[in-house]
Amino acid sequence: MPIYRTSIARENILARIRKELGNEQLPMPYPDAEINHNPVFASEDLLDEELFALNFSKTGGKFVYCDNEQELIENLCLLIGAQEWKTVLCNNTRLLRLFANNKIDLLHNANTAVEDADACVTDCEFAVSRTGSFLFSSRQQMGRTSTVFYPVHIVLVFADQVVHDIDDGMTELRKKYGAQLPSMISLATGPSRTADIEKTLVVGVHGPKEVYCFFVNSFA
Repeated sequence: MPIYRTSIARENILARIRKELGNEQLPMPYPDAEINHNPVFASEDLLDEELFALNFSKTGGKFVYCDNEQELIENLCLLIGAQEWKTVLCNNTRLLRLFANNKIDLLHNANTAVEDADACVTDCEFAVSRTGSFLFSSRQQMGRTSTVFYPVHIVLVFADQVVHDIDDGMTELRKKYGAQLPSMISLATGPSRTADIEKTLVVGVHGPKEVYCFFVNSFA
């Protein structure tokens, strides 16, 4: 799988995403990009990283590209500050260590007994490019709760976690866990939504009303 290492590559990815999204109505993390309501699954002549970003955005997700761990820290700090979140839980020990080493007190360990956090930051098992979805499992800390409990879910995706289709993700899970597959494997696509009440689409009823993907190209 190609791994992008330069800011030029990042701009190429974002430029192709903007071109595909056209005049969509859904909000994008980049204000100069507009989106249109074309079929949810985008053209598959894109690289898997690009295809995932495009399809994830089409489902209402907010995609943020981070070339390295420093950009990850900066972008997360900007988001938390802009949203004025007071409590953000995190299950990724490497990210918690990074914040601690930089003396940034914005993330709380997911082990903390907090029930009313503003948002949670978690990793995923894999990201599926064809549908813009995440695979989670019960082997992950917060693997059962992150997709249903907190109002905002921020998902870390690393370059080597992107697979093309759901079958590919399941194949990788079998390689990872062998005969001891997790008791729960879930597929999450975009913010929670339902039209059960008077056929009116409502976002954030059975899970997060906002889902961010922080795609990290290189994590030393």
